[in-house]
Amino acid sequence: MQSASRTPEQKQAGLTTARILLETGAIGFRSNDPFTLTSGWKTPVYVDCRRLISYPRARRKVTELAAEAITREIGFEHADAIAGGETAGIPFAAWISDQLGLPMLYVRKQAKGFGRNAQIEGALDPGQRVILVEDLASDGTSKVNFCQALTKAGAEVHHCFVVFFYGVFPGALKTLEEIDVRLHFLANWWDVFDAAEQGGTFDRPMIEEVRKFLHDPIAWSGLHGGRAA
Repeated sequence: MQSASRTPEQKQAGLTTARILLETGAIGFRSNDPFTLTSGWKTPVYVDCRRLISYPRARRKVTELAAEAITREIGFEHADAIAGGETAGIPFAAWISDQLGLPMLYVRKQAKGFGRNAQIEGALDPGQRVILVEDLASDGTSKVNFCQALTKAGAEVHHCFVVFFYGVFPGALKTLEEIDVRLHFLANWWDVFDAAEQGGTFDRPMIEEVRKFLHDPIAWSGLHGGRAA
């Protein structure tokens, strides 16, 4: 999803988030030894939103932007709880639920296998409208398991929020759309590219390599030994 398809408010939030991620060292670049995503795509860029847990002022701003995005795009009273996906989504869910004044839950990747054998932790009432929160998404595949677990436990799940969405690979939202879940996000790679160019974060060869990747990620992945379709 390129920036042209977003509102001015969304684009500004994306640029601010991108600057924070760059400043806190959450963005990695490696063209000679590309990163491999769980989906099999190769990429010269990588984001680790978990670094924000060590930066209180940065994470506070990201939390504010996330709460604003959720109320703007989903509504003030259209959610009853926030659920974090194990494990990276849990701190973001905690900060966002506190900012919005909503109860928090967290979802395990699978039931723990002992005790209550619970996959959902926290107090979930049947029929509650729950927003799944994760740190990032390259595609929607890993989110489906969390959404289905919440639905099986009695929740209504129609929205997923992430701090960062890769936003370049085709069909990334298809799996979520198939279960009637809409993805919301703050920043994507186009935002990082714009923020890096404006701030002089990357040198020119690096900028050009990122540009090649963003304009044709499938070809870039295939040329570097990754998934090509």
